[in-house]
Amino acid sequence: MKVLAAALITVVLWGASPVAAKIAVSSLSPMMVAILRTVIGGLIALPLAILIRIPLPADTSQRRLLILSGFCGFVAFPVLFTLGILHTSANHASMILAGLPVFTGLIAMTWDKKRPARTWWIGCTIAMAGEALLIFGQGLDSATGASISGDLLVLTSNVFASLGYVAGGRLERNGYPAMGTTFYGVGLYALILLPLLFIVEPGTPMLEVPTGIWISIAYLAIGVTIVGYVLWYWALGRGGIARIALLQFLQPVSGVILAAILLDEDFGAVFIAASGVILFGVWYALRANR
Repeated sequence: MKVLAAALITVVLWGASPVAAKIAVSSLSPMMVAILRTVIGGLIALPLAILIRIPLPADTSQRRLLILSGFCGFVAFPVLFTLGILHTSANHASMILAGLPVFTGLIAMTWDKKRPARTWWIGCTIAMAGEALLIFGQGLDSATGASISGDLLVLTSNVFASLGYVAGGRLERNGYPAMGTTFYGVGLYALILLPLLFIVEPGTPMLEVPTGIWISIAYLAIGVTIVGYVLWYWALGRGGIARIALLQFLQPVSGVILAAILLDEDFGAVFIAASGVILFGVWYALRANR
């Protein structure tokens, strides 16, 4: 039950991330938002890791997994996702992220040299068909606020996010704490990205950035990056990467609701149909792990 609760809390936290990112890029560039969420998260996490004396990974293989999970989760994913969210709607981004279990499960099973069950393949094929309908069928809806290029950037970010999840989950499974994976991972790349804050948007008057934008960035840095990743890596390591990853099919629910309330985003029949296909496909794939 603890594993399931941790995974579900993470899914709820992450479900709001497309809305928070959409709000943030309304005043700052996508690169600045992506860098800020990692830098702020890292500057909080790294001192905490040192203060509570979390050890660094003991061997080379664990260090490589830490570097891989950190790069994918705290550099590649936020950059691609935030670039994508600038050119698409939070609704579309939320539903595209529903495909994360497909990529996570496939990477995990390939890494472990396991053959997925036929039910899993059928479900994933259905889910990906729904993703294709969502991305390439958006022209049939009158007002989606999305674009194919933006959707494809978000879809590409899924691959890096999933690879980071698998690497972090393997670290937890190998005995390294999820808190260490998150704190040192985001801390390492925060130090690397910190100088870029003065290059990406030099002279940006940060004190003039609206409070709502800072709240959104703080949510991405603390709620999504620190709390979310700690819980998620722990759940993946304890509950099985492929099985727990499929719970992300619930993630779009909070995202779509918040997009309607906070951003007044509209969606048409194609979005509804594609969403239904995606969620049905992921649910069907979930049956393979029962």
